[in-house]
Amino acid sequence: MGLFSQRKGIKPLKKEFQRETMDDELRNRLWSALRIVVWDKHLKIDSYSLEQRQVETLLDAIWIHYLKLPIDERPSFTPRYSGHTTSYVVLKEYFFNAKWFEVYDFIEFILKYVPEKWREQLRGFANNLLEDENAAYRIIAEEVVEITDETEIEVIEEVLDISIKPISNHFSRALELLADKRAPDYRNSIKESISAVEACCQYITNDPKATLGDALKKFNSSSIIHPALEKGFSSIYGYTSDSGGIRHALTDGGQIPTYADAKFMLVACAGFVNYLLTKIAENQKK
Repeated sequence: MGLFSQRKGIKPLKKEFQRETMDDELRNRLWSALRIVVWDKHLKIDSYSLEQRQVETLLDAIWIHYLKLPIDERPSFTPRYSGHTTSYVVLKEYFFNAKWFEVYDFIEFILKYVPEKWREQLRGFANNLLEDENAAYRIIAEEVVEITDETEIEVIEEVLDISIKPISNHFSRALELLADKRAPDYRNSIKESISAVEACCQYITNDPKATLGDALKKFNSSSIIHPALEKGFSSIYGYTSDSGGIRHALTDGGQIPTYADAKFMLVACAGFVNYLLTKIAENQKK
């Protein structure tokens, strides 16, 4: 339920979609999320607590690896004294002057360097804000991805948590290539997604050399999956071999994959892997 002005139609219920842009309201709220989840950890009353040390470690990483500034020139943090040139002031000025994609870069970097508990809090907080402000992006694992459907997010998160590393590693790389806002590599993202399915098939068949096509035929003959599903995914596998040279050399006249192609393959492959592992688990219980 919107506010009074929204219910009366004076203000729109939802703002325009924010893709490759970021308005002041979203930027302000994302900074507030960083302040609440991360920076305020430095304000503990305890003398140099563990959380304060974790913030200091994060700041050193930002200075060395993100801003690429001399570490011995990093000022003290002390966000409560925002009128002075502190690390907090430097980062806040950077954040509010950064381009839209640099804001997302900065958040991604922080997600990779903070403790797991903070990461979960920041991811949940930021995703709520991104949805509320109608941004075209969500955070999955430690990546900001152009994806807004909650079901798709859940499917991808599920495969990233799979304990079978060859599978989860391929999906993690596919997501990373898709999410790169400066130089996305859709062709190799698709390749990684289908390679994750192959890794799953190799795991299930206990054959490290099995191709997806071989494994699908075995699944079909053993009635693990329905023939129609086997045929459908075989067709998708054929697409990755033929269209745009995804799994082979790029040929003249081949279609160059787009974001839509890479996103579809990531979600489709993630869903298929979840389905296969669930079916195998169900068969083992019989």
